[in-house]
Amino acid sequence: MAKKRQSAGTPATVALTAAGISFTTHAYEHDPSHPSYGEEAAEAMGVSPDRVFKTLVAEVDGRLTVAVVPVAGQLDLKALATAVGGKKAQMADPTQAERTTGYVRGGISPLGQRKKLPTVLDASATSHDTICVSAGRRGLEIELSPMDLATLTDATLAPIGRV
Repeated sequence: MAKKRQSAGTPATVALTAAGISFTTHAYEHDPSHPSYGEEAAEAMGVSPDRVFKTLVAEVDGRLTVAVVPVAGQLDLKALATAVGGKKAQMADPTQAERTTGYVRGGISPLGQRKKLPTVLDASATSHDTICVSAGRRGLEIELSPMDLATLTDATLAPIGRV
């Protein structure tokens, strides 16, 4: 996979470049009226929704945690809590998620976040050579190896997604 660099990179692309990780960016015209950011990305790129992953911020026992799951499914909050040794998980307040990660909803990337949070990557990611995640803004995705993503984010791999 060829490495692409952008002069006006996002914190996510800057982090990947600094780490020497190969990735490809995919830009598309974001439609604000589309009901799902992730499904819009999959459609725009012509990629199967099981290879496009959304980044969600949840609160596990009061601690913000990042969950990365396929856009074709949903986050299993109980499985997320278990994966990080917690008891109870709920979705984080969107404003708090934006403030903590430094990204806007629909553009939250698991990479280059303002504050490093515990991250869990759905285990299904490893069944693909590459997956796509947000590059840090709506209309821009990063394609990379799931293991590179897991390594750079210190992610735990666990079955946290459900169809």
